[in-house]
Amino acid sequence: MVIDDSFYMNLALEEAWRYQGLTYPNPAVGCTVVGENGALLAVEAHHKAGEPHAEVNALKEAYYKLTDDSYILALHDSVDIHTHLLSNHNDIFKEITLYTTLEPCSHFGKTPSCASLISDLGIKRVFVGSYDTNKIAQKGIMKLQMNDCEVYSELLKEECDALLLPFNKTLQSNFIFFKWAQRVNGTTDDGTISSSASRKNVHAMRDVCDLLVIGGETVRVDRPTLDARLVNGKAPDVLILSRQKDFDKNIPLFDVANREVFIADNFEILKNYQNIMIEGTATMFTLTREIVDYYLSYIAPSFGGKNGFENITEKFEILNQRKEDEDIIMWMKRRK
Repeated sequence: MVIDDSFYMNLALEEAWRYQGLTYPNPAVGCTVVGENGALLAVEAHHKAGEPHAEVNALKEAYYKLTDDSYILALHDSVDIHTHLLSNHNDIFKEITLYTTLEPCSHFGKTPSCASLISDLGIKRVFVGSYDTNKIAQKGIMKLQMNDCEVYSELLKEECDALLLPFNKTLQSNFIFFKWAQRVNGTTDDGTISSSASRKNVHAMRDVCDLLVIGGETVRVDRPTLDARLVNGKAPDVLILSRQKDFDKNIPLFDVANREVFIADNFEILKNYQNIMIEGTATMFTLTREIVDYYLSYIAPSFGGKNGFENITEKFEILNQRKEDEDIIMWMKRRK
């Protein structure tokens, strides 16, 4: 293993992918902070919209390691963290290097500017993966350079752009991802498959989704709720893809407050939404093949069931994979 700039950026990427699908309407971003002689001070990410950005979380952790000032650990608001760092840094960041998958933001929105914080802390070396395409937040690199910071752009740009694609798609039109759970023998039927941690992860994604798409037969057989109760979140609107319009309205998904349920045999309604999750198996996979951007699979270490994707022929490129609790979680895109 070579410990170089790409190694540190890869650490940031891996951490950011843990929060892919959870940060909407913000992008998933990772950040690594390295001290003198290559000391690893922090690997962090942006966790949720409205909360501190990846750079702030990483600088908070690095500050604690360098100072042992535990007061900062109690701070969770971005403004409070910025204020404490700026008032107490005593130039401890001058010899560190920061790696971020996305150009630091330049504006004060729900949280203060990361580019301003980095500049004011005296950080002199920053590596950036992707450029920010959001006109409101971009030009962070320019702000850093104007404050005598050495910026090295496009480090692992292809990998960072893949991480950023969901955010960029929502800026342009919408981002659509297809999620499913399967056992190691490929089956997707016959009861609960994923671990409780994986199910909680899916509910957290539903909490920030605009729309959830599901097949009519799945609704009739499984009688789901399709909410975000495991994280006390909001339930997304639902599109039931079905030619048959009659459904038992006692199915729980129809009785969730503050949601709209559409029943249609087409995807016309998708144009009104930005962050869209499709849940399904083989039939839904085939129907949505040409509109899906990314695929998300939860693979459980078990056998069972009878049916899965046995009639589907497809190849994927794995964008990220990790083990979470019992399951393997993979983000992928279809090879075209």
